[in-house]
Amino acid sequence: MESDILTIREVAEYLKLNEKTAYRFAAEGKIPGFKVGGAWRFRKRDIDKWIEKQGNKKK
Repeated sequence: MESDILTIREVAEYLKLNEKTAYRFAAEGKIPGFKVGGAWRFRKRDIDKWIEKQGNKKK
C-alpha cells in the first residue's frame, strides 16, 4: 500500500532536493507540511497541488 504521507527524505527525493533544503523549505513554510512528534510529514496531494501552483506562477 502506497502511503499518502511522505517523510522529509521522501519529499526531498520526490522534489529532487537535498534533504537539508527540503527541511529548510518546510521550516520556512515554502512547502506544505506538518509536524508529528517533532518530525516533518507531508501529504503527497498537498505537495502535488503546490507543484501545480508553482508552475502557474510563471504563466
